[in-house]
Amino acid sequence: MSERRAARLAHLADLAAEGAPAPVRKRRRKRPFLVALLATLGSLVGVAAVIAIVASVFVGGLARSYDAGKDVIADPFPSGSRPAASTGAENILLIGSDSRAQDDPDGDRVGGGRSDTLMLAHVPADKRGVYLMSIMRDSWVDIPGHGTAKINAAYSWGGVPLTVQTVEQLLDVRIDHVAEIDFRGFKGMTDALGGVSVRSTEAFTARGGEQFTRGANQLDGDRALAFVRERSAFADADHTRVRNQQAFMRGIVEGALSRDTLTSPGRIQDFVAAVSEHLSVDAGLDFRTLVGLGWSLRDIRASDLHTFTLPTAGGGTSTDGQSYVALNTLEVQSLSQSLRSDDVARWLADNPR
Repeated sequence: MSERRAARLAHLADLAAEGAPAPVRKRRRKRPFLVALLATLGSLVGVAAVIAIVASVFVGGLARSYDAGKDVIADPFPSGSRPAASTGAENILLIGSDSRAQDDPDGDRVGGGRSDTLMLAHVPADKRGVYLMSIMRDSWVDIPGHGTAKINAAYSWGGVPLTVQTVEQLLDVRIDHVAEIDFRGFKGMTDALGGVSVRSTEAFTARGGEQFTRGANQLDGDRALAFVRERSAFADADHTRVRNQQAFMRGIVEGALSRDTLTSPGRIQDFVAAVSEHLSVDAGLDFRTLVGLGWSLRDIRASDLHTFTLPTAGGGTSTDGQSYVALNTLEVQSLSQSLRSDDVARWLADNPR
């Protein structure tokens, strides 16, 4: 036995004889904070993994819904010379067509479907907003291969490709993507969001009896169709209808960005399905592209949507008796330059609508 061990045993014996408690061997202290932290991190990793899986499945479901519902437009862009592509900014042509076969209330159908709504969405390179410009359907323009006519005739004569070519020639800007939606899609979009709120500049009764007040109006799908279609109730005809269509688009954006929608996977799924069912797009506007565009615009709010109309200069009558809308040539030229230079915000400030 070593001297050191013998001395320790002797010391313990003395303590016992004196009735003193033997020293307790110290235990290693546990670290509850570290244990809790590791447990929490482990839980978070597990939750994050579950969320990632659920999100992946959900987004995958949206992609399948979008891709299954939409149609792809064959050769939507004109061949030959086209305006130069933008660097950073994007121009998306939106065509609202009305496939109602049983009526032609305005008596101006050229043949086939009508392009009842024509809008250009300009997304600037800085992604700080979206500029949505309406082009009045009765605008008197040159249609390649057909001479001057109302711009909506381009769709009747040559479908999407001729419409794209006409707008590119008019504005001297390149169209990067095109999306065509049947008016019935407006109904589905509205109902999928649980209705939308719009503001009307005047009270009116639409064809079919739907009544709208000046100011705020709540729309379901059927009322939305009546709201965006009506033109005969207004003294200025298409001018007010264009404003109503812009108000409807703003209502859709507000509804899509609302907390009720963003926190409801079911509502998002229904909205995507409703849109894609009546949607036709160019091949490049696939789900991945839409997600990328949406992510780049993640910080915008409904107030960052700026709506205006291609400048006009009164009306006129063609030699064959058609009433048309004349464009303000000088303002259109300056607007065209602002689109090419990606400076629409400054143009709107200099040319308040």
